[in-house]
Amino acid sequence: MRKNFGAKPFLFPQPVMIIGTYDENGKANAMNAAWGGIVGSDEIMIDLSSHKTTDNIMRNKAFTVSVGDVEHMVACDYVGLVSANKEDRKMEKAGFTTTESSFVHAPIINELPLTLECELLEVIGGSKYLGKIVNVSIDERVLGDDGQLSLEKFSPITYDTVHYGYYRLGEKVGNAFKDGAALK
Repeated sequence: MRKNFGAKPFLFPQPVMIIGTYDENGKANAMNAAWGGIVGSDEIMIDLSSHKTTDNIMRNKAFTVSVGDVEHMVACDYVGLVSANKEDRKMEKAGFTTTESSFVHAPIINELPLTLECELLEVIGGSKYLGKIVNVSIDERVLGDDGQLSLEKFSPITYDTVHYGYYRLGEKVGNAFKDGAALK
């Protein structure tokens, strides 16, 4: 038997996305975005209500999306709780330092190992920000022997939209585009 819940955002895993922007004075800002994801091979969409971040995105036509990890979970949650409009030292309090992307006018958060560097393509329906991923930068400390991102070294967190928790992703359980061949 199944139980119906109506229209809910119950898609798992939901990445913890930290959106990085620069304000009108070139100061880095970050916020935690709960709604969004990859919508094409080089596109991402995030749904944001009105924030300093959205003003910054519109001004600069650029943003970064870093993926929250276990090590920085508290800081990632903090930047979602506190507005840069009210806390001038938001990034410092989070313990985040930044480097400007070489590809877009937006900050890379040095402490978060995976960052998508994006240019704004359009805003849909007033709140959905569609970005073109122009580069992905990855800290070498989470690269495997093959030079690619290793989920054995990187511990991204996922957001539980039901109980409002953060969870670490688990172990590898199979091989994509291979294991299903056993049913052919």
